[in-house]
Amino acid sequence: MLSHLLKATHGGDNGSKKMRSEKIKGTVVLMKKNVLDFNDFQASFLDGIHELLGKKVSLQLISAENGDAANGLQGKLGKPAYLENWTLTDASPVAGESKFSVDFDWEEEIGTPGAVLIKNNHHSEFYLRTITLEHVPGQGRIHFVCNSWVYPDKRYEKDRVFFTNKTYLPHEMPEPLRKYREEELKALRGNGEGELQEWDRVYDYAYYNDLGNPDKDPEYARPVLGGSAEYPYPRRGRTGRPPTETDPNTESRITLLMSLNIYVPRDERFGHLKLSDFLAYALKSIVQFIIPELKDLTDRTHNEFDSFEDVLKVYYGGVKLPSGPLLDNIIKNIPLEMLKEIFRTDGEQLLKYPVPQVIQDSKTAWRTDEEFAREMLAGVDPVIISLLEEFPPTSKLDPEVYGNQNSAITKEHIEHNLEGLTIEGALTSNRLFILNHHDTLMPYLRRINSTTTKTYASRTILLLRDDGTLKPLAIELSLPHPDGDQYGAVSKVYTPAEHGVEGSIWQLAKAYVAVNDSGVHQLISHWLNTHATIEPFVIATNRQLSVVHPIYKLLQPHFRDTMNINAFARQILINGGGILELTVFPAKYAMEMSSVIYKDWNLLDQALPRDLKKRGVAIDDKDSPNGLRLLIKDYPYAVDGLEIWFAIEKWVRDYCSFYYKTDEMVQKDPEVQAWWKELREEGHGDKKDEPWWPKMQTREELIDSCTIIIWVASALHAAVNFGQYPYAGYLPNRPTISRRFMPEKGTSEYAELESNPDKAYLKTITAQLQTLLGISLIEILSRHSSDEVYLGQRDTPDWTSDETPLAAFEEFGNRLSGIEERIVQMNNDEKLKNRVGPVHVPYTLLYPTSEGGLTGKGIPNSVSI
Repeated sequence: MLSHLLKATHGGDNGSKKMRSEKIKGTVVLMKKNVLDFNDFQASFLDGIHELLGKKVSLQLISAENGDAANGLQGKLGKPAYLENWTLTDASPVAGESKFSVDFDWEEEIGTPGAVLIKNNHHSEFYLRTITLEHVPGQGRIHFVCNSWVYPDKRYEKDRVFFTNKTYLPHEMPEPLRKYREEELKALRGNGEGELQEWDRVYDYAYYNDLGNPDKDPEYARPVLGGSAEYPYPRRGRTGRPPTETDPNTESRITLLMSLNIYVPRDERFGHLKLSDFLAYALKSIVQFIIPELKDLTDRTHNEFDSFEDVLKVYYGGVKLPSGPLLDNIIKNIPLEMLKEIFRTDGEQLLKYPVPQVIQDSKTAWRTDEEFAREMLAGVDPVIISLLEEFPPTSKLDPEVYGNQNSAITKEHIEHNLEGLTIEGALTSNRLFILNHHDTLMPYLRRINSTTTKTYASRTILLLRDDGTLKPLAIELSLPHPDGDQYGAVSKVYTPAEHGVEGSIWQLAKAYVAVNDSGVHQLISHWLNTHATIEPFVIATNRQLSVVHPIYKLLQPHFRDTMNINAFARQILINGGGILELTVFPAKYAMEMSSVIYKDWNLLDQALPRDLKKRGVAIDDKDSPNGLRLLIKDYPYAVDGLEIWFAIEKWVRDYCSFYYKTDEMVQKDPEVQAWWKELREEGHGDKKDEPWWPKMQTREELIDSCTIIIWVASALHAAVNFGQYPYAGYLPNRPTISRRFMPEKGTSEYAELESNPDKAYLKTITAQLQTLLGISLIEILSRHSSDEVYLGQRDTPDWTSDETPLAAFEEFGNRLSGIEERIVQMNNDEKLKNRVGPVHVPYTLLYPTSEGGLTGKGIPNSVSI
């Protein structure tokens, strides 16, 4: 340190000594705006003009060794160097990338470069991928991983600085670079004021106060989620848009339905390949759900499927595009960038839906009881089923408010179907399980049923059979008492039947359960527990952890695209009157209901072993692998998930242990402590006083917390997202809405159920328009982009210069490859009946890697779609 000060003050060891100077060759890889912005040739032309005028892209090396006394002892700056031959660049191996040469004047007083300052004097922004220096005296090769948009310099208050790929805890940061590190974090936090613009890099917090649109109509007003005891919620990224005219607490909305100009920090936006994929399928979604609506508006035909054959035509026939002025008018309102994506080269038929996996092998196997139960273990929502520990099931709802909500299922309903067991024997041998959607829905059911929805709160009891499969024993459907909530539930119990009207009623009972599970899946298992709860971690990590911090480097890949897809969701999916409200049964109460469920959210419960034990489907057992034994041995989600979980945990442990040798190092890391404090107090501020929060005082707490974050962002999200189209793309299997109650004897609906049960079923579940809209949406959400990065992969091999973490990461990847092999083996094992089931769909949702597209497998690093 003293030598640095002396050099800064006196110009080196000998004030009159001449510093040695030589050239350093550098390579810059970037993507120009005209490549990334749908061939914006104007940008290319104007950037060329700026080059001719001498307004180039300049780079200056920043010393990691020597401070500049004239600049507060910050690292000494080298002379500016310029990108050469902007219009004549070498092509990079990656499509769209360009490589530039740059020659730096290196002087001895610079010593080892630790960062580079870059100024873009062009008209347009570009995406800076990497900078590499060759033959640096005393160092050899130095690599900078940038992965950031660089806008014209006039857009920034602070210079853009990029650090080398070295990893530093705060106290290890070379003194000449510390101020640059601090200033970069300050720039990312912003000042909390004003509307944020496209080029901004600010990460900040806001409530979910942008879902409603009271200026459009009072019907579109929605409560603010977050900041209150009544409606707690995780925070989302701040945009700074002004409030609505009608309600000062509601943020104004972007009026164009499919606008892509929703603020997120610039580096959080989709890459150009993913954006292209997303636009193509978003357009397909728009066209496909608008066409039926147009038909309905123009010729007033009914909005029903008449038979299952009609439903199958959606996949095996396709939806024809009508012509006329109405369609022309709609096309005028689709953003230009979407229209440019109409003509694809991937061979997709624009208006034809892919055949979902659940009906590829058999058109009817989805209706079996075995498949109905199996999907609770290996379907799109395998995270709800729990052990039944008491019979009959009881409710945790406040009896003073909701009366008696305990189950009406009796011993007589199920004991004859227990395959020789008694109720007591089945309970003590852990053979009874429950899919319980009663307490979650009952408080909202009266309001939900005041809309077009007509549904029930449900409990489903199942028996674990000797062959490892589950058998449904009874379904209880409950409504609020007509005289008031305080009088308890009005319930009816249905038991399995195969033939006649009783068989049709049993199929309807299963449909009501599937409706409940679809809603809980989308709102809770999927949106709340992955998308919404992860976003505060994205924000806090970027605000409080420097890019050179080891925990930033560990977590950052698991945040890719999350803020962007969540912003799109707020714009078109979860907003008032948006697609979710149109297609899922809680309708306008959907997000409000998810807020009530968030009251019970606990970060530690998101750890897979703890979740399984809390649901009673696993117990501690020192003789079992990893000390945990599953009570349902053939539980594909849990079996594969535990392997993934412990692979992640070992990787995180190896990584963190390299940088943190003691608990004290965690305690004295100011960035980690600020990060964790802000997560609690700001990001999940409505939960800040919960006693379960880790104190972040030990290595174990750091390891456990990072493991949970990575698990939720990668594997948990994959398990509840990428099965949507394979299972729910065929809506009769996973209906999202029920439109009438169970038919009663003596009614015309009952007579129809007797004479045409399939038509009665289809008139009860999701209607045609909502079906087409729903499957269009989940087709987009179930696809992998062509540039996806999967668990065990990084987008660059040079993400750190530390060899031990790189070796640990390679070991992690190898372990995941072994898990893939075991998944294939288990799926081929006929004894494991839940791995493929009657529909012959192998369980691959936790198979780590995948190709792009609609594959039903693959674990992306992040909540990226």
